[in-house]
Amino acid sequence: MVEAVETMDGWYSLHDLRTIDWTAWKLASVEEREEAIAGFEKLLTKWDAVEEEKNGSHVLYKIVGQKADLIFMFLRPTMEELNDIETELNKSKLGEFLLPAHSYVSVVELSKYRPAKDGIDPETLPETQARLKPILPKWEHICFYPMDRRREAEENWYTLEKDVRGKLLYDHSKTGRKYAGKVKQIITGSIGLDDWEWGVTLFAHEPLQFKKIVYEMRFDEVSSRYGEFGEFFVGNHLPNESVASYLKI
Repeated sequence: MVEAVETMDGWYSLHDLRTIDWTAWKLASVEEREEAIAGFEKLLTKWDAVEEEKNGSHVLYKIVGQKADLIFMFLRPTMEELNDIETELNKSKLGEFLLPAHSYVSVVELSKYRPAKDGIDPETLPETQARLKPILPKWEHICFYPMDRRREAEENWYTLEKDVRGKLLYDHSKTGRKYAGKVKQIITGSIGLDDWEWGVTLFAHEPLQFKKIVYEMRFDEVSSRYGEFGEFFVGNHLPNESVASYLKI
């Protein structure tokens, strides 16, 4: 029987994508729009306070293209807190103008393919905890996509022995390390939580780096033989101080 790998799991994650009902927004009175913006800015301040206490993290980006207008990414210790955030946003004044476009539920994940060093459980290490409960970077650009591991008769990831899978993933990680300082990656596991098996969230200062790293990684065997990919969502950072100008009519 093929051995499953043990995972280390951190904060729960919600990617919440919204389309703005611009027609309704333009028809709203100036007072309504100002109320909506002020209320949303209070939500941002509230989320910032949670992040400062290191009890979660979040980012907000403007999506490029027609798939959505905004993408929120939230990290929290519990699924209930993610639900509360989503409901709070829906109940806000701005929420009246935000239409659901897409969502993805998962949990920050690291795999234990490599044996414990000196008998120390890697999950107990501070650097591991920092990766499982990360403060999301506020870099200029984001790229999010879901993925699966292929399960076909001749190329089935789940029939490979654990050491073979570990070797393929290690080789894959070497490609990723070439982009250190250029691309920040957060892997979230979603088996049993959403329609795909993993979510990949990339952050970069220069969007061309998304194309470069994804293209180069496609040649790694773990991707070329065993990778299946969903829709890609790419966006530009929307800092708190730019929200009002972004929504201004």
